[in-house]
Amino acid sequence: MLLRQATLASSRRVDVRVCTDIVDAVADALVAADGETVIDLAGHVLLPAPAEPHAHLDKALTADLAPNRTGDLLGAIDAWMAVMPTLTVDGMVRRGEEAAGRLLANGCTTIRSHVNVGDTMGLRAVEAMLEVRRRLAGLVDLELVALVSTPTTGEAGRPNAAALRAAMAAGVDVVGGCPHLDDDPHGCIDLCLDLAGELGVPLDLHMDETLSPAMLTLPYLCDRVAATGFDRGVTASHCCSLGVQDHAVQRAVAEQCAATGVAVVALPQTNLFLQGRQQLVATPRGLTAVRPLLDAGALVCAGADNLQDPFNTMGRADPLETAALMVMAGHLLPEEAYEACSLAVRRALGRPAAAALDVAPGDPADLLAVPAASLRAALADAPAGRTVIAGGRVLSGGAGG
Repeated sequence: MLLRQATLASSRRVDVRVCTDIVDAVADALVAADGETVIDLAGHVLLPAPAEPHAHLDKALTADLAPNRTGDLLGAIDAWMAVMPTLTVDGMVRRGEEAAGRLLANGCTTIRSHVNVGDTMGLRAVEAMLEVRRRLAGLVDLELVALVSTPTTGEAGRPNAAALRAAMAAGVDVVGGCPHLDDDPHGCIDLCLDLAGELGVPLDLHMDETLSPAMLTLPYLCDRVAATGFDRGVTASHCCSLGVQDHAVQRAVAEQCAATGVAVVALPQTNLFLQGRQQLVATPRGLTAVRPLLDAGALVCAGADNLQDPFNTMGRADPLETAALMVMAGHLLPEEAYEACSLAVRRALGRPAAAALDVAPGDPADLLAVPAASLRAALADAPAGRTVIAGGRVLSGGAGG
């Protein structure tokens, strides 16, 4: 496949040859081979495809079924718990497949989705998301995280811990949980980390999703990762309370994340929606300490999180929206923001990743062409008509041939 006259992130205009799953050549001009598919990308910026590090496909598109009356996190949890018994596997499959399709059309060829498991939910959501993964095989690289309900420790936590093991045995890829909602946050971290180590799978935890500075368990997670030598990949999502610590604490924790390889996922859509509603003056942004983390060399990703459900009634399943919010709310440069939605995510998820935003020979041929004059304009306008390429195929859209 030959991509003609594409504009790179650096504004250089090039031709790009793709051979199956690898970028083979990048030059000012390339000659089309006999029988080669040629796509005209004049007027398009060509980027490494984004990836979604943190979705909830089992909850997606339920905002009208489960209205959040208070708008905050506890209101969202109450709304979800009320509607959950009425949700069918078929309904979750239908909505989850639609949400994943929207992400793909907007450029995401890789998605990590959390899936609720526990004594109350059982494995209904797992069954549904495994079916979504089966249906999208060959189009979307869909990785599933077992998001265990709380409590997880002691006698009261046994049913949820058992459900977590059952979900992993059913084919879920990653161990997950919400330590900040558990009566024993450190015990929850230990249980999840130990199980991930036992199974040899990654760990992805919802961490410190609160603006209370008293709840800060991220340092404990880093300590445990260092002590155990866990090397299967650790992701800490949300980490909102780190954003309200003093700078010395932010710097110290950021350095811990960098040293232990714990990736941090900022989730601007949902955390701007949920957090800070009780603070009417100088309302906080609800994001983690993005700049101190980057300055320390930690791996910082950004994701869309919830999609039109009780936890975020808005959202368009668009990584360009996520990147734009990281510019506006996180004060990143456009290049930094897009990297957090693309290259950094693929590194955190253990997927092949390009070395830089400029497409180069040897890069994975997961690519996104956006009809825009520059990367900044792509984030600002988030235009439709995108071309999504992976594995030597156009998966969505298609510019002029």
